[in-house]
Amino acid sequence: MIIPTAEPFFFPGGPVGCLLVHGFTGTPKDMRWLGEYLAGQGHSVLGIRLTGHATQIEDMFRTRWEDWLVSVEDGYQLLSGIADQIYIIGLSLGGVLSLTFASGSLTPGCPVAGVVAMATPQHLPINPRLVPALKLISLFKKTNPKGPSDWQDKEAEKLHTFYADDPIKGGVQVNLLIQEMVTRLPMVTAPALLIYSIDDRIVRPEDKHAELIVENLSSPKKQLVWIENSGHNIALDLQRDTVFKVVGDFITEVS
Repeated sequence: MIIPTAEPFFFPGGPVGCLLVHGFTGTPKDMRWLGEYLAGQGHSVLGIRLTGHATQIEDMFRTRWEDWLVSVEDGYQLLSGIADQIYIIGLSLGGVLSLTFASGSLTPGCPVAGVVAMATPQHLPINPRLVPALKLISLFKKTNPKGPSDWQDKEAEKLHTFYADDPIKGGVQVNLLIQEMVTRLPMVTAPALLIYSIDDRIVRPEDKHAELIVENLSSPKKQLVWIENSGHNIALDLQRDTVFKVVGDFITEVS
């Protein structure tokens, strides 16, 4: 059963389609305000729910990164029924999925007009040699508590719906997906927009996630935007209106 208010959403509109992809342990609700903004611009908008999310955390224990990519492809196919061109827009894990999907190598026949990746990691702070140990640990220790909040808008944080803990096995899958994304970044040729916050404590600016992704994209048009006064969840936090406008302007310019 899907958590109330965390359901997928669809706003029919014009021939430009926007496929919105939420982050790890999050829900479609994280992307709904952005979706409403883009729908207000006349676009057709679909906010999908990734497999294992927005239900109960136990559903994450048997989910693999390939299942998340299939969720994105399913959304793409649904949206392509009414849209002539599709922009894929993701937050955090959703950004990793968006860039992986936009490479076309794992989803042939699904071209995208552009890709937007927000607060997207290029790596996790995990030594690759420890991944087998984490897989073993996840067999008997299922979750870890989340770290401290970096939200700037505390009222918006109260509306945030998510799993309170991080599933360890899910974290292993995120790491595997990021490795997959890194190998496929040179295959991304669609126009690309990346948005990050200098106050993000999860995907930290000093770790050079943004720069490492941008320099490996083959997109002839690629844009990197930094914002302030927002934590990791930039689609909901204090500077969300700035994020919405940057995304909307990018789509208008490209389409």
